[in-house]
Amino acid sequence: MNILTDPLKLKTTGCADANASKCAEGDGEGSVQVQLDPTVKIGSAKVFSIYGKGGIGKSTTSSNLSVAFSKLGKRVLQIGCDPKHDSTFTLTKRLIPTVIDVLEEVNFHSEELRPEDFVFEGYNGVMCLEAGGPPAGTGCGGYVVGQTVKLLKEHHLLEDTDVVIFDVLGDVVCGGFAAPLQHSERAMIVAANDFDSIFAANRIAAAIQAKSKNYGVRLAGIIANRSRETDQIDKFGAATGIQRVAHLPDLDVIRKSRLKKMTLFEMDHTDEILAVQQEYLRLATEMWEAKTPPVQGKPLKDRDIFDLLGFD
Repeated sequence: MNILTDPLKLKTTGCADANASKCAEGDGEGSVQVQLDPTVKIGSAKVFSIYGKGGIGKSTTSSNLSVAFSKLGKRVLQIGCDPKHDSTFTLTKRLIPTVIDVLEEVNFHSEELRPEDFVFEGYNGVMCLEAGGPPAGTGCGGYVVGQTVKLLKEHHLLEDTDVVIFDVLGDVVCGGFAAPLQHSERAMIVAANDFDSIFAANRIAAAIQAKSKNYGVRLAGIIANRSRETDQIDKFGAATGIQRVAHLPDLDVIRKSRLKKMTLFEMDHTDEILAVQQEYLRLATEMWEAKTPPVQGKPLKDRDIFDLLGFD
């Protein structure tokens, strides 16, 4: 028995897989989605999920947003949902052990774990956790997310948390890596002002919309990242009704912050860094106060993106 795959419970609409159980209420036509334990809920914390094209800067965005929330006096937990387990290293200055790492060490007897085995304090008190993932080509990230939330509940670690941020693997929004949406209040998409990341953002928006039919998650909007201009993102927003909620410019200091293993709040306070810090603080304030209303947008068909984007 493979401990990473056998315990999965899938829910599906129209799936021919003999190993998947039928479910009357699906997440979209033809979908096969991970069904997490419905009794395991995060609780009173505000929960946000960050998605976007691979390499677009989700971890940088998530970590700096976590610090911004902490600067507002909130108790923050950031959960990295990527087998690379590098979401939190600018907060902790190292690659911390993952949930899967520590579960394997105790032969998946979670009752033998202590919180300090898998939760680590980072910059400005942000608590950090890396879910990790199954070996390449095996298992499912959704199971890992489910086990992570279960562990946090068992050890009562969510009772003293105000904000939870899920930083989720790339633009591969399959049933497994869409699992954080089942716990989230709002989902945000990180995109640059280019075709590839907007194309990915459109598909992610469709996945969030599908999840919103059965769960409380709603799309909050797009965070423009690594972008001097936002004309293409804004053109996409006008066509879909998906708003841009923040703009983080293409600054080399942001790249350098990753190399220095630092958040932007720890870098020398130049005018450009201070401006980016203020943008993160503004966004965190609006997210906390629910000033980013849910988007009732309509993602486009893939081919329509080709017709929409580009210079006239």
